[in-house]
Amino acid sequence: MAEPNGSPHRYDLRIYYEDTDAGGIVYYANYLAYAERARAEMLRELGVESSRLMRDNNVVLAVRWCSVDYLRSAVLDDHLVIETSLQRLGGATLEVTQIVRRQEIDLVRIDLKLGCVSLCGGAARLPLAVREKLGGHLNSNRS
Repeated sequence: MAEPNGSPHRYDLRIYYEDTDAGGIVYYANYLAYAERARAEMLRELGVESSRLMRDNNVVLAVRWCSVDYLRSAVLDDHLVIETSLQRLGGATLEVTQIVRRQEIDLVRIDLKLGCVSLCGGAARLPLAVREKLGGHLNSNRS
């Protein structure tokens, strides 16, 4: 759950056969899908649901930039935790850091910039209600 003091949101995940390659190692692109789920759950817990953004504000949050550092591999049956931290909140963007961990070992670090985009395709400001919901959850200890 996302804590109001900027503590990271934690999302638990188990690695299944479908997540791995022939060697039992998680396929590299799957980490981005896991991170998407973790971000969506964090935002949902903060009251920022994708479907509501689309319906009520005619906007979506889209990945504008992403950097992935693959440090170690996850394997079949691993229990992973994805920690998501809001780093910065702008008028139309938010920056997020996500760390995929197995126990206390960092496996993957993902830094992202998300942009608010209108359903017509142009850049848009983050709705005020969204900024207010996210503002109290910024990471005070930037990593």
